[in-house]
Amino acid sequence: MLALRRVQPWAVGFAQRSATKQVALASTAVDTDGSHFQSSGEPVALQKHQSRAIRTRRPRISLQHPREWNRPLAFGVLPAFDEALKVIKEDSMALKDEVTALEGAIAREKETPQPDQHALRVMEYKLRILEVQSEINFPQVRWKCANGMADMSKAVDRHLLEQRWRKEGALDLLMERIHQMKVVPDVLPDIHPSLDLRVNFPKVKSNAGLQATVSKTVYEHVEPGVFLLPEQTVEPPKIYTTVFHPEERLYTLLMIDPDFPDETNKTFQTYLHWLQPNIPLSSVSPSPVLNLNTHTAYIPPHPQRGTNYHRYTILLLPQHSRLSIHMVAKDKRTGFDVRAFIEKHGLDKNVGGGVHMWREVWSEGVPAVYKEILKTAEPKFGRMPKADRYGDFRGKKRYV
Repeated sequence: MLALRRVQPWAVGFAQRSATKQVALASTAVDTDGSHFQSSGEPVALQKHQSRAIRTRRPRISLQHPREWNRPLAFGVLPAFDEALKVIKEDSMALKDEVTALEGAIAREKETPQPDQHALRVMEYKLRILEVQSEINFPQVRWKCANGMADMSKAVDRHLLEQRWRKEGALDLLMERIHQMKVVPDVLPDIHPSLDLRVNFPKVKSNAGLQATVSKTVYEHVEPGVFLLPEQTVEPPKIYTTVFHPEERLYTLLMIDPDFPDETNKTFQTYLHWLQPNIPLSSVSPSPVLNLNTHTAYIPPHPQRGTNYHRYTILLLPQHSRLSIHMVAKDKRTGFDVRAFIEKHGLDKNVGGGVHMWREVWSEGVPAVYKEILKTAEPKFGRMPKADRYGDFRGKKRYV
């Protein structure tokens, strides 16, 4: 957790409150008799079939539709606001001077014959804190991050987005669902997400008939733990990530079903739906993530008829180095041991990664998965029939 330097509390608070009040209001003066007035005060005749006035909508703001931050007040209108921005700017310049001096110290330490690694780690950690502190109090920086225009190559923008993910409910909801649905400890004993993993599937167009129809072009965000239809998950999902480390690291993607029936032992086992190792990710990686179906191909969820809901879980686990993993055939995916796989390939769930999950039950779209993709007969499960205690007496005459 970064301990941010306090400048003057009144300066930072005043600047931020003023920057967030950039709201344009439009109103029309209406007289008591229903006649409208222009700004000059002259009445304007109403048309007989005048349409209802539509409020102007705020323009879309994103990386695709960027906008620049504008001062809520012009210079000289409110001297206190001007002074607050001045204090913030002076503090930023002083911190940037410290950043420059610390970068020089790190460079000199690295040039020594035997650099002190512990001292280097301490200085690099302090450098990251100073880089954030030197920019975080500017209202334009916070405004851009809040409106989807963060520059993930900057340390301050990464810090603000990570704090928003951790403190505004997204991470809390995810952890609540994976513990509530017993993904932890059924799949893994524990997990500590360090990146924001989001999953998008096609939107349902109609669910009126026996089989639902889904859109081929419109995808929607999947909230952790919700129920999806098997018709929605026929094609691989779009995986979006928000990564908070600037350097490129490798990850392994796993999609599993821990609720696959084990008829032999009359219990449940894990089924591997998807596997993709060596995924390079960094804070500036494109999203959605591309080329995720080149290793062990995606097999759609196919919850068996007669079973309870299935918890489909996606894991994005960090690697220490590039891995050489054999592809898993379709007939070898039953009984997949997630914990043995992690231990064998040195994947460390405790140092971060990502996780997501949703639920599905059987529907009319499941038989098509068995027929067209798995090429096997669809199994049917249910309760064992009870023994008929009076079967021997049925059909016999009672009073002879």
